[in-house]
Parts: sequence; structure tokens; C-alpha cells
Amino acid sequence: MRILVISPNYSPELIGIGKFNGEMASWLARRGHEVRVVTAPPHYPHWRVCAGYYGFRYQKEKIEEVTVIRCPIFVPRSASALGRLIHLASFGIFSLPVVLALGLLWHPDVVLVVEPPLFAAPGALLAAKFAGVTAHLHVQDFEVDAAFRLGLLKGDRVQRIAFAVERWVMRRFGAVSTISSRMAIHLSRKGIAEASIRVFPNWADMERFRPLDHPNPWRSRLGVEPDDVVVLYSGNFGRKQGLETLVATARRLAGRADIRFVLCGNGAGRADLERAATGLANVSFLPLQPVEELNALLNAADIHVLPQRADVADLVMPSKLGGMLASGRPVVAGAAPGTQVYDMVQDCGVAVAPEDAREMSLAIEALAGDRERRIRLGAAARAKALEHWDRDVTLRRLEAFLLGTEGLEESPASAPLRTSEPVGGC
Repeated sequence: MRILVISPNYSPELIGIGKFNGEMASWLARRGHEVRVVTAPPHYPHWRVCAGYYGFRYQKEKIEEVTVIRCPIFVPRSASALGRLIHLASFGIFSLPVVLALGLLWHPDVVLVVEPPLFAAPGALLAAKFAGVTAHLHVQDFEVDAAFRLGLLKGDRVQRIAFAVERWVMRRFGAVSTISSRMAIHLSRKGIAEASIRVFPNWADMERFRPLDHPNPWRSRLGVEPDDVVVLYSGNFGRKQGLETLVATARRLAGRADIRFVLCGNGAGRADLERAATGLANVSFLPLQPVEELNALLNAADIHVLPQRADVADLVMPSKLGGMLASGRPVVAGAAPGTQVYDMVQDCGVAVAPEDAREMSLAIEALAGDRERRIRLGAAARAKALEHWDRDVTLRRLEAFLLGTEGLEESPASAPLRTSEPVGGC
């Protein structure tokens, strides 16, 4: 089967949508499918084009049996509304001739566009029409909703127009999928027929991410004492994460010398966080770590933290949660009742009100003082990861859907799955 994937994010980006697109495409290629990806040069979460790539040049490369065509994209220096709008639109514009050419000349069997950005959707629909196949939209993030809730876009009239355009575009796809059941409900509220909605959650590699059974070198690297409690956040430092709550939480617990906060990652908000944490001896910052170091880092934690902004908590399902759970550690999450994250951490961690540093500090302090509870919740976290976040289970379901064999026990792939190492970051 020929599969065309369209998204501005792809390997070697280590986190976010690019990570999952890379793993998905490579997995499908190892199953014997011919996969081509139309994407941009790697730029996330640093918001700068990585070395060896060019922001305004077309490039072609082969990554793990996948043909990758990189299109020009504008990468803004600041996360302003206009900058982000131009960023997303530029990919839609510069990728259009490539997508249309592939639809006309390569004749894919499946056209899969990953949102954001919705700007790429018209090209995907045209390519599918040229090829005589159905286009599939996979929603990783409700970009239009988030833009208004975060204040990047404003105005009732603008909102009505934006949502109307979004609904019109989404309804043109033969199928629309997303990463959580709550997000699927949100799709149905936008007028998408329930029969055409599928849920394919993000995943974690259960072999790569697992509890360690040997001494962890990261504990000594972090300079923590054996009885210290490490509270870890690892991921993107972006606006939707609500990371300022972590600094406020650390400030509340500054008197507890045995509780150490480690914030690991990169992104547009890192500089602001470092300034906010000035003078806090209990907070350490690390750069985003390569994938081969990530499991040891996750295992260095005694408690994982997952803050969220209240105004977007029902629009996202943070992919980093899978690795947290797979490492066998409890999670303290900012999640309100009724959200997917709240449901997910109920029996393997603690859910507190989003953006509430007081509640988060109390939950962390309680877990820090109860090692047996941490062990119990950590075991439950690992079990939940195996049940809900297994990579091969999700991707076999996706493959069966794309092949039209959904509901059958085995999907007739032309070759067995072969393992390979992931591509490193930039």
C-alpha cells in the first residue's frame, strides 16, 4: 500500500507530533508499505531550523525506509499570533505543489494529513481527489480552539468564521481521527459524523520505556541524595503546558531541602521559566535529552508532574504522559474532572486543579512522605501504560483501518514488523 503523510513535523524532532509521525511512518514502512512524507525541516521545540537543514529550500532524504520530502517553512522567532499564523500558512503554501504532484503522479492509496496545521488540508483533499482515494485527517491538536482560548486570535466574528471554515474542511474528509475519546467527543460537537470518527491514541515504546532494575546514573548526575525526592517534568516548554505553575509550586516547597524539581526540555517559554525560578535552589534545568537517555532520566524521578492550563485542558491529550506512566512512577497532573488526563491518572497518581500551585504542592508533599504509596501508584502507572499506550497495538489498529480490514484479528501486511533504532534529534 502507498501511504502519503502530510505534516510539518517529523523526525528527527524528539518530542511532540514530529516524534509520533516519525515512529508511525517508519513502523508502516517496516510492515512493507511504501511511505512518503511531505514535511518541513526539523524545527521543534527549539523554534529554529536544525543544523544540516534549510528553512527555505526543498530537500529530499531517506529515513528508515521512508522517503521524506522537506518543504520550505517560515519559523518565527517569537510566538506571536501573526508569527504562528504565517508559520502554519507557509507550510500549507510551500507543500501544495509537492502534495499535488504526488497525488497526480505517484497515486497514493491513502492520504493522511496530521493537524495542526489545517492549512495543509486543502492540498491533501485535492491530492486524494487526483488519486481517486479517500483522505484521512488525524487531529493531534485542536489548533483553532487553542488559538482563541490562549488569546492568539480574538473577536467573536473572527471566531465564527474560523470555526465555520474548520467545520467545512473537516467534513470533506472521509474519516477523522484523534488521540483520545474526549477529543473525539469534541469532534462530534463540531458536526463530524460519529461513524467517521476514530480514536488512535499516541503511544510509548514499552520496551524502551520501562522501570530500571539497576542503579540509575542520572541520580548521581543530578547531585541528589539517596533519600531525596525528585520531581520531574520532561517535555516542551510551551504556552499550553502551564509550566509557570511548576515554578510557583517549587517556591511553595522551597523549605523542603529533600524535594528537588528538575525541569527538562526546550521551547519558547524556557527563558521566562528560568527567570521566574531565579533564586530557587530546589529547581534545576536540563536541556532536552536524546532518546537513548530518556528512560534513565524518567526513572530518576520519584514523581512526575504534568501541569496544564485550565483553558485548554479539554483540547489536548499530552503525549508525554505515556512515557511517564511506562517508567512506573506516579504522576501529579493538573487536570479537572471530565478531562481525559483526569480519568487517566485516577488510580496511578493524583489529579489537582489546573494552575493551582497550592494543590499541586500539597499533593507532591504528601507523596514525598509516603514511599509505599509511590511504589503502589507507580506499579499501577506501568500497568495502565501497558493497557492503553502500547505502540504496536495502536499502530496495528491504524494499519487495519487504512487497509480497510478494521475489526479483523490480523491485518494482512506484506511483511512482518522489523525493529530498528529511532533517529536522533537535531
